[in-house]
Amino acid sequence: MNNQKRESIRSGLKVAVVKKNDQQKGILTEGIVETILTNSAFHPHGIKVRLTDGSVGRVKQILE
Repeated sequence: MNNQKRESIRSGLKVAVVKKNDQQKGILTEGIVETILTNSAFHPHGIKVRLTDGSVGRVKQILE
């Protein structure tokens, strides 16, 4: 899955993330990537990012 590889994520990309508080419910939040927070090249639960609105979550879908 592309959302697990850091090389697939870049600033300005439209994505759907799951925030920490919404993990149990599976609620996705759409937004534009501002900053990539995961340092490793791969993460099994998705790369952690900060969106332009300040939300932080793990990428579940790349929308662009």
